[in-house]
Amino acid sequence: MKGSDAAVTENEKDIIITDGNASEEEIAAKKREAAIERRQNAYNATKSSTKQSTDDRGRKAKKHKEPREKITKKLLIRQRELIFITIPFVLYGLLFYYIPLGGWVMAFQKYKPKDGLLGSKWVGMDVFVRLFSDDVFIGVIRNTLMMGIINLVLSFVFAIGFALLLNEVRLKLPKKFAQTVSYLPHFLSWIIVVGIVRDMLSMDSGIVNEILVATGILKEPMNFFGQPNLFWWVVGFSNVWKETGWNSIIYLAAITAINPDMYEAASLDGAGRFGKMWYVTLPGIKATIFILLLINVGNILNVGFELQYLLKNGLVQSVADTIDIYVLKWGISQGDFSLGTAAGIFKSAVSIILIFLANSASKAAGEERLF
Repeated sequence: MKGSDAAVTENEKDIIITDGNASEEEIAAKKREAAIERRQNAYNATKSSTKQSTDDRGRKAKKHKEPREKITKKLLIRQRELIFITIPFVLYGLLFYYIPLGGWVMAFQKYKPKDGLLGSKWVGMDVFVRLFSDDVFIGVIRNTLMMGIINLVLSFVFAIGFALLLNEVRLKLPKKFAQTVSYLPHFLSWIIVVGIVRDMLSMDSGIVNEILVATGILKEPMNFFGQPNLFWWVVGFSNVWKETGWNSIIYLAAITAINPDMYEAASLDGAGRFGKMWYVTLPGIKATIFILLLINVGNILNVGFELQYLLKNGLVQSVADTIDIYVLKWGISQGDFSLGTAAGIFKSAVSIILIFLANSASKAAGEERLF
């Protein structure tokens, strides 16, 4: 503490000596610039020392690598409780995640249920050629990608912003109340959420239309569900309303791990609440933000099914159909299982490629990465 005060006093003296004829406003501005520079230097020094210590630990771990314990019958017997607890989860993963992958062969067959996977005729890549020759599927890719990007951007901005603002609430009771209220929509089914969204955007008594008309933004109520150019944003903000509170949990947890001394040092340098958020809190949770961003980039095509399926109508169908709806409509309803499987494989392949590209870009930039 004394060292910090001394450093501030010395910088102030340097400013006054250097600019003896400067006004009070100029001196105050230079003091603020010096404080910002000191905080940035302190943060960079902390980051470099942490990285150096991590590298040192990694090198020491490689030099003094502990030998792996051999799997023996005695070891298995000693850890039998853990093995028995793990078995149901392993079986669940095999049953619902890996065994169904055998059905991917349908995408390379003219699949017929009566012939089965082994008896159906093999057609190679013909199904994929037919899939990408379909203009409807190209439009579905556009819809899914755009809604995925909107959801990704909005969910990240609102979740991080909400976590930052909630962290600044000092009173425990209002803070807990806000957290509880924000978490509750996550546990509602999409049927209930769609009903709430329809009531809010209704032309007759919707609160959104009433506010827009009362404030003069609109002259008459708007049919939000009949405007193709607004449908993607309706879906995006519906996801924000439902998931922002839940998504902010991990950011709040990351904020609690920040060293309180950083906030105290920022206060000594004259930083206000927004200054602390910008120069301390955000850099402190940057690693968490990058990891979650990489994970969510891989899910950019998983924009959901229920919300779009329940909100769409004939006026917005061209912008409402997603890959999942396409699979339901053509793969299951029309009985073309090969086409639906090919669409699903495309979706999975794109997700894997996006994860690898995002991870490579993060690695090249020197930021946190998945692998």
